[in-house]
Amino acid sequence: MRRFSLIGRLGPDDTCRVETVQPDAESFEIDFLDSDLRVGFGIGHALDQLATLGLQPSEKGIDLVVLAALVNAGDTRISRKLNAQDGWTREIDLYVPVSSPSAWIASAQSIGAMLRFLTGDRWRVFFRDRTSMTKTLAVAPKCLAIDGLTKVSLLSGGLDSLVGAIDLLSVGEQSPLFVSHYWDSETAKAQAYILDRLENRFGKEAFKSLRVRLGFDKYHLPTGETENTQRGRSFLFYSLATLAASAFDERTTVDIPENGLIALNVPLDPLRFGALSTRTAHPHFIVSMQRLIDALNLNVELNNPYRHRTKGEMVANCEDKVFLEKIVANSMSCSSPAKARYKKLSPRHCGYCVPCLIRRASLEVGLDGYDETLYMVENLKGHVLASDRPEGEHVRSFQLMAKRIKAKPGLAKILVHKPGPLHDEPSLIPEYADVFRRGVLEVAELLQGVRAQPRG
Repeated sequence: MRRFSLIGRLGPDDTCRVETVQPDAESFEIDFLDSDLRVGFGIGHALDQLATLGLQPSEKGIDLVVLAALVNAGDTRISRKLNAQDGWTREIDLYVPVSSPSAWIASAQSIGAMLRFLTGDRWRVFFRDRTSMTKTLAVAPKCLAIDGLTKVSLLSGGLDSLVGAIDLLSVGEQSPLFVSHYWDSETAKAQAYILDRLENRFGKEAFKSLRVRLGFDKYHLPTGETENTQRGRSFLFYSLATLAASAFDERTTVDIPENGLIALNVPLDPLRFGALSTRTAHPHFIVSMQRLIDALNLNVELNNPYRHRTKGEMVANCEDKVFLEKIVANSMSCSSPAKARYKKLSPRHCGYCVPCLIRRASLEVGLDGYDETLYMVENLKGHVLASDRPEGEHVRSFQLMAKRIKAKPGLAKILVHKPGPLHDEPSLIPEYADVFRRGVLEVAELLQGVRAQPRG
């Protein structure tokens, strides 16, 4: 097992020696200022976008995004297969220049624990002062603050965030700032399409958007490795939203639209325990992130308004189902749409991963089966799916889990604790158990008559 040290730098005057705590670790430096002394990797563009809205975020909010960017760099450019004794757990140290080290040092241990819960890796974080030249990184507002912005909401390009956006805009009581993060082209296209359609439907003044392309290629971090699991991406997404919300005058809510089944992401079988199941919107991660935000005195509150709804219930109760039906096919739910290229098809939903199955079930329930999404496997009942291959693995897992839940409904109260602790909000455990049960049975309805078995 190799340990890595990623050292954040801020421009030409950031030349101090950084003593790493693990002398034999492989060290890489990432300079966050470009040749024009502007914050790079998409962060500077985010600051510019906020400035055009008349918003200037907190310096601690910028610190948070720099930390999240370093996490993203380690998460995507350090291979699990090559560097983990157990095939999963990596060891990564981060050295982060921040505006107020004392505020961060007090939270260093809890940040490491939060990141370990999120990604399954061992993280250690260390903080030091920014240089005198970079004490202020925020871009001064270019106009008066846009009147009426009241909250921030994540818009990933997926179905849940689409429903969340439609619900907010249909009610019309709040003018949201939608925050999007992307790296790959398919996510970018879905986000751009949805924002365009929302603008046509609700008008240019109904909302504003902040879109950030942030990631690291082989030139930014020359490890010679890549990693596609990307369990840390939600930390970056939440951090970008917190950055935006920190620029508002009053305490601001960041909506995280995610259905309860996928937020809990209870492993469907023993092979998917631990970090093999994503914890992107798990309640414990959201609570842990909120504690960090509070410790930094950022006046921001995270909220998942759909944590007790299944995806089908989200779709069925959408405030404008007619509009949703028109554009839903262009939202992106699949965990890896690019794999269609291996079959010489255009990028599309695979149709059989966990997010795809939940999506298909939700449209069956919420839109009476109306679904014009392109899937690699169009008809789940067209042939016997191989349960020992990706096309049938999750189908069979859902079917077996549904069988267990139907036989022992009370089992849901036990299983919801498997992916992570729920003791932060003990009074809500019965509701989490119930949304898990309903979500599994929702997918089970879709899979009635679908056959999946190992290939002979």
